[in-house]
Amino acid sequence: MENVLDYIKENKLIKPREVIGVACSGGRDSIALLHFLNSVKEELDCEIVAINVDHGIRPSSAFDTEFVMNFCKENNIRAYKFKGEALKVASEEKLTIEQAARKVRYGIFDTVIKRGLVDKIALAHHLNDQAETVLLNIIRGSGLSGARGMDAIRDGVYIRPLLTTPREEIMSYIDENGLEFVEDETNSDITYSRNYIRNIVMPALRKHFKSVDRNIVNFAKICAKDDNYINSQIDMSTMIETTDYVKLPLTYFLQDEAIVNRILKRVFSKFSKQDIESKHINMVRSFALEAENGTMISLPFKIKVVKEYDYLTIGYVKKKEITGSYPFRSGKLPIDGYGVIRTTSSKVRTEPKIHQHIVDAGRIPTTAVWRFRQEGDVFSPLGMDGSKKLKDYFIDKKIPARMRQEIPVLADGNKILIVADIQIADEVKVTDDTHQFFKINYEKELF
Repeated sequence: MENVLDYIKENKLIKPREVIGVACSGGRDSIALLHFLNSVKEELDCEIVAINVDHGIRPSSAFDTEFVMNFCKENNIRAYKFKGEALKVASEEKLTIEQAARKVRYGIFDTVIKRGLVDKIALAHHLNDQAETVLLNIIRGSGLSGARGMDAIRDGVYIRPLLTTPREEIMSYIDENGLEFVEDETNSDITYSRNYIRNIVMPALRKHFKSVDRNIVNFAKICAKDDNYINSQIDMSTMIETTDYVKLPLTYFLQDEAIVNRILKRVFSKFSKQDIESKHINMVRSFALEAENGTMISLPFKIKVVKEYDYLTIGYVKKKEITGSYPFRSGKLPIDGYGVIRTTSSKVRTEPKIHQHIVDAGRIPTTAVWRFRQEGDVFSPLGMDGSKKLKDYFIDKKIPARMRQEIPVLADGNKILIVADIQIADEVKVTDDTHQFFKINYEKELF
Protein backbone atom coordinates (compact mmCIF):
# COMPACT_ATOMS: atom_id res chain seq x y z
CA MET A 1 0.00 0.00 0.00
CA GLU A 2 2.77 2.36 -0.99
CA ASN A 3 0.53 5.02 -2.52
CA VAL A 4 -2.03 5.30 0.27
CA LEU A 5 -0.13 7.97 2.17
CA ASP A 6 0.24 10.05 -1.00
CA TYR A 7 -3.46 9.62 -1.73
CA ILE A 8 -4.36 10.86 1.76
CA LYS A 9 -2.16 13.94 1.39
CA GLU A 10 -3.21 14.74 -2.19
CA ASN A 11 -6.89 14.63 -1.29
CA LYS A 12 -6.40 16.28 2.13
CA LEU A 13 -8.31 13.50 3.83
CA ILE A 14 -6.67 14.02 7.21
CA LYS A 15 -5.71 17.34 8.76
CA PRO A 16 -3.16 17.85 11.53
CA ARG A 17 -4.37 17.07 15.07
CA GLU A 18 -7.58 15.39 13.91
CA VAL A 19 -8.93 12.30 15.65
CA ILE A 20 -9.71 9.66 13.04
CA GLY A 21 -12.12 6.88 13.89
CA VAL A 22 -11.47 3.80 11.78
CA ALA A 23 -14.58 1.70 11.18
CA CYS A 24 -13.23 -1.74 12.00
CA SER A 25 -15.25 -4.94 11.74
CA GLY A 26 -12.20 -7.15 12.22
CA GLY A 27 -12.18 -8.15 8.55
CA ARG A 28 -9.12 -8.07 6.33
CA ASP A 29 -9.67 -4.63 4.78
CA SER A 30 -10.55 -2.76 7.97
CA ILE A 31 -7.72 -4.37 9.95
CA ALA A 32 -5.26 -3.40 7.22
CA LEU A 33 -6.54 0.18 7.21
CA LEU A 34 -6.45 0.45 11.01
CA HIS A 35 -2.93 -0.96 11.19
CA PHE A 36 -1.67 1.24 8.35
CA LEU A 37 -3.11 4.51 9.67
CA ASN A 38 -1.80 3.74 13.14
CA SER A 39 1.67 3.20 11.65
CA VAL A 40 1.70 6.63 9.93
CA LYS A 41 -0.16 8.68 12.56
CA GLU A 42 2.99 10.58 13.58
CA GLU A 43 3.67 11.62 9.99
CA LEU A 44 0.03 12.69 9.56
CA ASP A 45 0.00 14.31 13.02
CA CYS A 46 -3.30 12.70 13.95
CA GLU A 47 -4.77 10.30 16.49
CA ILE A 48 -6.21 6.95 15.43
CA VAL A 49 -9.04 5.20 17.27
CA ALA A 50 -11.07 2.15 16.30
CA ILE A 51 -14.87 2.02 16.08
CA ASN A 52 -16.53 -1.37 16.04
CA VAL A 53 -20.24 -1.90 15.37
CA ASP A 54 -21.89 -5.22 16.16
CA HIS A 55 -25.01 -5.22 13.98
CA GLY A 56 -26.54 -8.11 15.90
CA ILE A 57 -27.08 -10.16 12.75
CA ARG A 58 -24.72 -13.12 13.31
CA PRO A 59 -24.14 -15.28 16.41
CA SER A 60 -20.39 -14.91 15.87
CA SER A 61 -20.45 -11.09 15.76
CA ALA A 62 -19.64 -10.85 19.49
CA PHE A 63 -16.45 -12.84 18.82
CA ASP A 64 -15.51 -10.40 16.02
CA THR A 65 -15.94 -7.47 18.39
CA GLU A 66 -13.75 -9.16 20.99
CA PHE A 67 -11.13 -9.79 18.30
CA VAL A 68 -11.05 -6.08 17.40
CA MET A 69 -10.79 -5.07 21.05
CA ASN A 70 -7.85 -7.45 21.57
CA PHE A 71 -6.14 -6.25 18.39
CA CYS A 72 -6.44 -2.64 19.58
CA LYS A 73 -5.13 -3.53 23.03
CA GLU A 74 -2.09 -5.29 21.55
CA ASN A 75 -1.37 -2.32 19.26
CA ASN A 76 -2.10 0.38 21.86
CA ILE A 77 -5.07 1.78 19.91
CA ARG A 78 -8.01 3.35 21.71
CA ALA A 79 -11.27 1.66 20.71
CA TYR A 80 -15.03 2.07 21.02
CA LYS A 81 -17.55 -0.73 20.57
CA PHE A 82 -21.27 -0.39 19.89
CA LYS A 83 -24.17 -2.81 19.57
CA GLY A 84 -26.93 -2.30 17.00
CA GLU A 85 -30.16 -4.10 16.18
CA ALA A 86 -30.22 -4.35 12.40
CA LEU A 87 -32.74 -7.19 12.31
CA LYS A 88 -35.20 -5.20 14.40
CA VAL A 89 -34.73 -2.10 12.24
CA ALA A 90 -35.22 -4.16 9.09
CA SER A 91 -38.47 -5.57 10.41
CA GLU A 92 -39.88 -2.31 11.77
CA GLU A 93 -38.93 -0.14 8.81
CA LYS A 94 -39.41 -2.78 6.10
CA LEU A 95 -35.81 -2.59 4.91
CA THR A 96 -33.50 -5.28 3.63
CA ILE A 97 -30.93 -6.50 6.14
CA GLU A 98 -28.26 -4.73 4.08
CA GLN A 99 -30.14 -1.44 4.24
CA ALA A 100 -30.89 -1.82 7.95
CA ALA A 101 -27.27 -2.66 8.81
CA ARG A 102 -26.10 0.39 6.89
CA LYS A 103 -28.63 2.60 8.67
CA VAL A 104 -27.58 1.28 12.07
CA ARG A 105 -23.89 1.62 11.26
CA TYR A 106 -24.04 5.17 9.94
CA GLY A 107 -26.40 6.20 12.71
CA ILE A 108 -23.74 5.19 15.21
CA PHE A 109 -20.99 6.88 13.20
CA ASP A 110 -22.98 10.12 13.02
CA THR A 111 -23.53 10.02 16.78
CA VAL A 112 -19.83 9.43 17.47
CA ILE A 113 -18.98 12.46 15.33
CA LYS A 114 -21.66 14.69 16.90
CA ARG A 115 -20.46 13.81 20.37
CA GLY A 116 -16.97 14.94 19.42
CA LEU A 117 -15.34 11.56 20.02
CA VAL A 118 -13.76 11.71 16.57
CA ASP A 119 -13.42 14.29 13.79
CA LYS A 120 -13.76 11.88 10.87
CA ILE A 121 -14.59 8.26 10.12
CA ALA A 122 -12.22 6.28 7.90
CA LEU A 123 -13.85 3.54 5.83
CA ALA A 124 -11.93 0.65 4.27
CA HIS A 125 -13.51 0.68 0.79
CA HIS A 126 -10.89 -0.11 -1.84
CA LEU A 127 -10.60 -0.09 -5.64
CA ASN A 128 -12.43 -3.40 -6.11
CA ASP A 129 -15.22 -2.25 -3.80
CA GLN A 130 -15.51 0.85 -5.97
CA ALA A 131 -15.86 -1.24 -9.14
CA GLU A 132 -18.50 -3.44 -7.48
CA THR A 133 -20.41 -0.38 -6.23
CA VAL A 134 -20.49 1.27 -9.66
CA LEU A 135 -21.63 -1.93 -11.36
CA LEU A 136 -24.29 -2.55 -8.71
CA ASN A 137 -25.58 1.02 -9.02
CA ILE A 138 -25.84 0.70 -12.79
CA ILE A 139 -27.69 -2.61 -12.49
CA ARG A 140 -30.13 -1.00 -10.05
CA GLY A 141 -30.90 1.69 -12.60
CA SER A 142 -28.86 4.54 -11.15
CA GLY A 143 -28.01 7.62 -13.17
CA LEU A 144 -24.74 9.48 -13.47
CA SER A 145 -24.56 10.21 -9.74
CA GLY A 146 -24.60 6.46 -9.01
CA ALA A 147 -22.19 5.62 -11.81
CA ARG A 148 -19.61 7.94 -10.24
CA GLY A 149 -19.36 5.54 -7.31
CA MET A 150 -17.97 6.50 -3.93
CA ASP A 151 -16.05 9.71 -3.25
CA ALA A 152 -12.73 9.92 -1.42
CA ILE A 153 -14.48 12.13 1.15
CA ARG A 154 -18.19 12.47 1.82
CA ASP A 155 -19.97 15.14 3.86
CA GLY A 156 -16.57 16.35 5.00
CA VAL A 157 -16.30 13.59 7.62
CA TYR A 158 -16.30 10.17 5.89
CA ILE A 159 -12.98 9.38 4.25
CA ARG A 160 -11.83 6.43 2.13
CA PRO A 161 -8.01 6.29 2.15
CA LEU A 162 -7.90 2.94 0.27
CA LEU A 163 -10.25 3.87 -2.57
CA THR A 164 -7.57 3.57 -5.28
CA THR A 165 -5.82 0.58 -3.68
CA PRO A 166 -6.45 -2.85 -5.27
CA ARG A 167 -7.45 -5.79 -3.06
CA GLU A 168 -4.19 -7.58 -3.99
CA GLU A 169 -2.11 -4.83 -2.35
CA ILE A 170 -4.18 -5.07 0.82
CA MET A 171 -3.68 -8.84 0.93
CA SER A 172 0.06 -8.38 0.47
CA TYR A 173 0.11 -5.83 3.28
CA ILE A 174 -1.68 -8.28 5.57
CA ASP A 175 0.86 -11.02 4.76
CA GLU A 176 3.91 -8.77 5.05
CA ASN A 177 2.85 -7.55 8.50
CA GLY A 178 1.60 -10.91 9.75
CA LEU A 179 -1.82 -9.48 10.58
CA GLU A 180 -4.68 -11.71 11.64
CA PHE A 181 -8.30 -10.95 10.80
CA VAL A 182 -11.74 -12.53 11.02
CA GLU A 183 -13.93 -13.76 8.19
CA ASP A 184 -17.59 -12.78 8.10
CA GLU A 185 -19.39 -15.95 7.06
CA THR A 186 -22.18 -13.90 5.44
CA ASN A 187 -19.68 -12.66 2.84
CA SER A 188 -20.28 -15.88 0.91
CA ASP A 189 -24.08 -15.56 1.05
CA ILE A 190 -24.99 -14.57 -2.49
CA THR A 191 -28.57 -13.73 -1.54
CA TYR A 192 -27.07 -10.35 -0.62
CA SER A 193 -26.80 -8.21 -3.78
CA ARG A 194 -23.23 -7.05 -3.18
CA ASN A 195 -22.02 -10.58 -2.42
CA TYR A 196 -23.58 -11.80 -5.67
CA ILE A 197 -21.69 -9.11 -7.59
CA ARG A 198 -18.47 -9.81 -5.66
CA ASN A 199 -18.51 -13.61 -5.74
CA ILE A 200 -20.28 -14.41 -9.00
CA VAL A 201 -20.37 -11.50 -11.44
CA MET A 202 -16.94 -9.90 -11.01
CA PRO A 203 -14.95 -13.19 -11.11
CA ALA A 204 -16.75 -14.10 -14.34
CA LEU A 205 -15.96 -10.71 -15.85
CA ARG A 206 -12.30 -10.93 -14.84
CA LYS A 207 -11.91 -14.17 -16.78
CA HIS A 208 -12.66 -12.33 -20.01
CA PHE A 209 -11.61 -8.76 -19.13
CA LYS A 210 -8.37 -8.70 -17.18
CA SER A 211 -8.54 -5.02 -16.19
CA VAL A 212 -12.29 -4.83 -15.62
CA ASP A 213 -12.02 -3.43 -12.06
CA ARG A 214 -9.72 -0.57 -12.99
CA ASN A 215 -11.64 0.13 -16.21
CA ILE A 216 -14.91 0.45 -14.28
CA VAL A 217 -13.22 2.75 -11.78
CA ASN A 218 -11.82 4.91 -14.61
CA PHE A 219 -15.32 5.09 -16.07
CA ALA A 220 -16.57 6.23 -12.65
CA LYS A 221 -13.97 9.03 -12.60
CA ILE A 222 -15.24 10.31 -15.95
CA CYS A 223 -18.82 10.17 -14.66
CA ALA A 224 -17.77 12.08 -11.53
CA LYS A 225 -16.29 14.92 -13.59
CA ASP A 226 -19.42 15.19 -15.74
CA ASP A 227 -21.65 14.98 -12.68
CA ASN A 228 -19.68 17.69 -10.90
CA TYR A 229 -20.08 20.01 -13.87
CA ILE A 230 -23.85 19.49 -14.08
CA ASN A 231 -24.15 20.04 -10.32
CA SER A 232 -22.25 23.31 -10.67
CA GLN A 233 -25.06 24.62 -12.90
CA ILE A 234 -27.71 24.20 -10.21
CA ASP A 235 -29.08 27.28 -8.46
CA MET A 236 -31.28 26.56 -5.43
CA SER A 237 -31.14 30.06 -3.95
CA THR A 238 -34.92 30.56 -4.14
CA MET A 239 -35.69 27.33 -2.31
CA ILE A 240 -37.43 27.75 1.06
CA GLU A 241 -36.02 25.38 3.68
CA THR A 242 -37.14 24.43 7.19
CA THR A 243 -36.26 21.49 9.42
CA ASP A 244 -39.37 19.57 8.41
CA TYR A 245 -39.78 20.39 4.74
CA VAL A 246 -38.47 22.15 1.64
CA LYS A 247 -40.51 24.34 -0.73
CA LEU A 248 -39.36 24.37 -4.36
CA PRO A 249 -40.74 26.94 -6.84
CA LEU A 250 -42.53 25.15 -9.67
CA THR A 251 -40.35 27.08 -12.12
CA TYR A 252 -37.51 24.74 -11.09
CA PHE A 253 -39.29 21.94 -12.90
CA LEU A 254 -39.14 23.75 -16.25
CA GLN A 255 -35.38 23.22 -16.36
CA ASP A 256 -33.59 20.36 -18.07
CA GLU A 257 -34.40 16.96 -16.63
CA ALA A 258 -30.76 16.41 -15.60
CA ILE A 259 -30.92 19.53 -13.41
CA VAL A 260 -34.35 18.74 -11.95
CA ASN A 261 -33.31 15.20 -11.00
CA ARG A 262 -30.31 16.46 -9.10
CA ILE A 263 -32.33 19.12 -7.30
CA LEU A 264 -34.76 16.44 -6.12
CA LYS A 265 -31.96 14.12 -5.00
CA ARG A 266 -30.42 16.91 -2.92
CA VAL A 267 -33.78 17.63 -1.32
CA PHE A 268 -34.51 13.96 -0.57
CA SER A 269 -31.06 13.53 0.98
CA LYS A 270 -32.18 15.96 3.72
CA PHE A 271 -34.78 13.51 4.90
CA SER A 272 -33.23 10.09 4.36
CA LYS A 273 -29.79 8.49 4.26
CA GLN A 274 -31.22 5.95 1.81
CA ASP A 275 -31.16 6.87 -1.86
CA ILE A 276 -34.54 7.62 -3.39
CA GLU A 277 -35.25 5.45 -6.46
CA SER A 278 -35.35 6.82 -10.01
CA LYS A 279 -39.02 5.88 -10.36
CA HIS A 280 -39.85 8.17 -7.45
CA ILE A 281 -37.77 11.00 -8.93
CA ASN A 282 -39.72 10.62 -12.19
CA MET A 283 -43.00 10.49 -10.29
CA VAL A 284 -42.30 13.76 -8.46
CA ARG A 285 -41.15 15.50 -11.63
CA SER A 286 -44.39 14.57 -13.42
CA PHE A 287 -46.45 15.42 -10.33
CA ALA A 288 -44.99 18.94 -10.18
CA LEU A 289 -45.92 19.67 -13.78
CA GLU A 290 -49.25 17.89 -14.09
CA ALA A 291 -50.97 17.51 -10.69
CA GLU A 292 -53.74 19.78 -9.47
CA ASN A 293 -53.15 22.30 -6.71
CA GLY A 294 -53.57 20.88 -3.19
CA THR A 295 -52.92 17.25 -4.13
CA MET A 296 -50.42 15.08 -2.28
CA ILE A 297 -48.41 11.90 -2.88
CA SER A 298 -46.52 9.73 -0.38
CA LEU A 299 -43.01 8.39 -0.93
CA PRO A 300 -40.78 5.95 1.00
CA PHE A 301 -39.19 7.01 4.30
CA LYS A 302 -42.40 8.88 5.34
CA ILE A 303 -41.72 11.66 2.84
CA LYS A 304 -44.73 13.48 1.42
CA VAL A 305 -44.97 15.79 -1.60
CA VAL A 306 -47.68 18.46 -1.84
CA LYS A 307 -48.42 20.79 -4.75
CA GLU A 308 -49.29 24.18 -3.25
CA TYR A 309 -49.90 26.95 -5.79
CA ASP A 310 -46.48 28.09 -7.07
CA TYR A 311 -44.51 25.64 -4.92
CA LEU A 312 -43.88 21.96 -4.44
CA THR A 313 -43.46 21.12 -0.75
CA ILE A 314 -41.37 18.04 0.06
CA GLY A 315 -40.66 16.53 3.47
CA TYR A 316 -42.42 15.62 6.67
CA VAL A 317 -45.60 17.45 5.77
CA LYS A 318 -48.44 17.11 8.24
CA LYS A 319 -51.47 19.15 9.15
CA LYS A 320 -51.28 20.50 12.68
CA GLU A 321 -54.42 20.34 14.77
CA ILE A 322 -54.30 23.65 16.64
CA THR A 323 -57.20 24.86 18.77
CA GLY A 324 -57.81 27.36 21.53
CA SER A 325 -59.14 30.86 22.13
CA TYR A 326 -57.19 33.75 23.67
CA PRO A 327 -58.75 37.08 24.78
CA PHE A 328 -57.20 40.10 23.10
CA ARG A 329 -54.96 41.99 25.51
CA SER A 330 -51.76 43.97 25.72
CA GLY A 331 -48.53 42.15 26.48
CA LYS A 332 -47.01 38.83 25.47
CA LEU A 333 -49.40 36.14 24.27
CA PRO A 334 -47.87 32.67 23.64
CA ILE A 335 -50.02 30.59 21.26
CA ASP A 336 -49.34 26.86 21.14
CA GLY A 337 -48.31 25.72 17.67
CA TYR A 338 -47.74 29.24 16.37
CA GLY A 339 -45.43 31.34 18.49
CA VAL A 340 -45.85 34.65 20.30
CA ILE A 341 -48.03 37.68 19.60
CA ARG A 342 -46.89 40.85 21.40
CA THR A 343 -49.31 43.76 21.67
CA THR A 344 -48.35 47.21 22.97
CA SER A 345 -50.45 50.34 23.34
CA SER A 346 -49.09 53.62 22.03
CA LYS A 347 -50.13 57.21 21.34
CA VAL A 348 -47.35 57.67 18.78
CA ARG A 349 -48.13 56.91 15.15
CA THR A 350 -45.39 55.07 13.22
CA GLU A 351 -45.19 53.06 10.04
CA PRO A 352 -45.57 49.28 10.58
CA LYS A 353 -42.40 47.22 10.46
CA ILE A 354 -41.98 43.73 9.05
CA HIS A 355 -44.01 41.14 11.02
CA GLN A 356 -46.01 43.96 12.61
CA HIS A 357 -49.52 45.41 12.34
CA ILE A 358 -50.65 48.79 13.67
CA VAL A 359 -54.38 49.24 14.24
CA ASP A 360 -56.78 51.75 15.72
CA ALA A 361 -57.11 50.70 19.38
CA GLY A 362 -60.58 52.26 19.64
CA ARG A 363 -61.90 49.96 16.92
CA ILE A 364 -60.98 46.69 18.63
CA PRO A 365 -64.05 45.50 20.58
CA THR A 366 -63.60 44.13 24.10
CA THR A 367 -65.17 40.86 22.92
CA ALA A 368 -62.40 40.20 20.35
CA VAL A 369 -60.35 37.01 20.77
CA TRP A 370 -57.40 35.38 19.06
CA ARG A 371 -58.39 31.96 17.74
CA PHE A 372 -58.11 29.84 14.60
CA ARG A 373 -60.42 29.90 11.60
CA GLN A 374 -63.94 28.50 11.76
CA GLU A 375 -66.74 27.84 9.30
CA GLY A 376 -68.60 31.04 8.51
CA ASP A 377 -65.70 33.43 9.12
CA VAL A 378 -65.83 36.54 6.93
CA PHE A 379 -63.13 39.12 6.29
CA SER A 380 -62.96 42.63 4.81
CA PRO A 381 -59.27 43.09 3.92
CA LEU A 382 -57.69 46.52 4.15
CA GLY A 383 -58.68 48.64 1.15
CA MET A 384 -61.51 46.36 0.02
CA ASP A 385 -65.20 47.30 -0.15
CA GLY A 386 -67.44 44.57 1.20
CA SER A 387 -66.42 41.25 2.68
CA LYS A 388 -65.60 37.71 1.59
CA LYS A 389 -65.31 34.32 3.19
CA LEU A 390 -62.02 33.88 5.02
CA LYS A 391 -61.50 30.64 3.08
CA ASP A 392 -61.75 32.57 -0.21
CA TYR A 393 -59.28 35.16 1.08
CA PHE A 394 -56.76 32.40 1.90
CA ILE A 395 -57.24 30.99 -1.59
CA ASP A 396 -56.68 34.43 -3.14
CA LYS A 397 -53.47 34.79 -1.10
CA LYS A 398 -52.37 31.30 -2.20
CA ILE A 399 -51.97 30.09 1.36
CA PRO A 400 -51.71 26.27 1.29
CA ALA A 401 -54.75 24.48 2.70
CA ARG A 402 -52.70 22.54 5.27
CA MET A 403 -51.36 25.81 6.73
CA ARG A 404 -54.62 27.74 7.05
CA GLN A 405 -55.48 26.19 10.41
CA GLU A 406 -52.08 27.26 11.79
CA ILE A 407 -52.65 31.01 11.35
CA PRO A 408 -54.23 32.86 14.31
CA VAL A 409 -57.01 35.34 13.56
CA LEU A 410 -58.41 38.09 15.75
CA ALA A 411 -62.16 37.65 15.61
CA ASP A 412 -65.30 39.21 16.99
CA GLY A 413 -67.84 36.47 16.46
CA ASN A 414 -67.43 35.43 12.80
CA LYS A 415 -66.05 38.82 11.81
CA ILE A 416 -62.25 38.65 11.27
CA LEU A 417 -60.39 41.79 12.32
CA ILE A 418 -56.80 40.60 11.83
CA VAL A 419 -55.16 37.66 10.07
CA ALA A 420 -51.91 37.29 12.01
CA ASP A 421 -48.84 38.58 10.18
CA ILE A 422 -50.80 38.79 6.92
CA GLN A 423 -53.49 41.49 6.83
CA ILE A 424 -55.87 43.64 8.91
CA ALA A 425 -59.53 44.38 8.26
CA ASP A 426 -60.40 47.72 6.74
CA GLU A 427 -62.52 48.65 9.77
CA VAL A 428 -59.56 48.61 12.20
CA LYS A 429 -57.18 50.63 10.04
CA VAL A 430 -55.46 53.74 11.33
CA THR A 431 -57.01 57.03 10.18
CA ASP A 432 -56.36 60.71 10.78
CA ASP A 433 -58.81 60.50 13.67
CA THR A 434 -56.87 57.73 15.42
CA HIS A 435 -55.28 58.81 18.70
CA GLN A 436 -54.60 55.44 20.37
CA PHE A 437 -52.76 52.66 18.58
CA PHE A 438 -52.12 48.96 19.12
CA LYS A 439 -48.78 47.77 17.76
CA ILE A 440 -48.95 44.02 17.22
CA ASN A 441 -45.75 42.03 16.60
CA TYR A 442 -45.60 38.40 15.46
CA GLU A 443 -42.83 35.98 16.43
CA LYS A 444 -43.35 32.61 14.81
CA GLU A 445 -41.87 29.41 16.24
CA LEU A 446 -38.81 28.04 14.49
CA PHE A 447 -39.59 24.76 12.73
